[in-house]
Amino acid sequence: MTQEEMNILVPQKLHEIEEKDNMEVLWACESGSRAWGFASADSDFDVRFIYRRKPPYYLKLNPGRDVIELPVDDTWDVSGWDLDKTLKLLERSNPTLYEWMNSPIVYIETDFRKRLQPLMRECFSEKRMLYHYVNTAKSNMKHHLASDHVVPKKYFYVLRPVLACRWIMKYHKAPPVLFETLLNEVLPEGLTVTVSKLLTLKISGPEKMTISPIEELSTFLTDEIRNIEAYLSALPENPDDHWDALNRFFLQETGLGEFAG
Repeated sequence: MTQEEMNILVPQKLHEIEEKDNMEVLWACESGSRAWGFASADSDFDVRFIYRRKPPYYLKLNPGRDVIELPVDDTWDVSGWDLDKTLKLLERSNPTLYEWMNSPIVYIETDFRKRLQPLMRECFSEKRMLYHYVNTAKSNMKHHLASDHVVPKKYFYVLRPVLACRWIMKYHKAPPVLFETLLNEVLPEGLTVTVSKLLTLKISGPEKMTISPIEELSTFLTDEIRNIEAYLSALPENPDDHWDALNRFFLQETGLGEFAG
């Protein structure tokens, strides 16, 4: 499938899910490597969406699942979050949600993103977001970059969160989704050629090809993770409570505000 074909197919599939599950898709986008801008030719599509159910659903004593997932196949991986789950994750400044809402590839767009943006700015936590990204980098480095043969794309699963941390520490706001923007803004100049060659290899080669470790890049990543953790340890805790604003937003979005008293 090409991106152009998916731009047609994904909205059709999501409208089928709307009918089947009696809900409304508020936002749908591409996530993962295609949104980041370094997909390989055989990369699958990671379709993500946020949805809202009818008001009575949220009044049940035994509500159902707050996610919808389709079986994964060779073409796509499709899953969505209920509005309820979305707002709970926003309270924790969940980086994945910020990436979804700023994805450059959008399949379904309503006014929801515009309504949510003020809350996203209010709930942004530098410490929580840094903590997420640095731990993602550490985990991927431990599991994928410690052997004698490395899959090129795994370097980017460490490099991207490290650069996201550098962006947050420099600008004190959520990082951009496009990897190219991170490279241009926060990658040290001395690594530009190395990363550019690796990126070309990743995009043009098959998903499971392997290479020898790149010592220069591995050293940079190890040092940066150490620096980020030191920066994190000096940051204050997050005392702000955003639940009142989130609850008001939830009541407005679900039409339950009239019952709030």
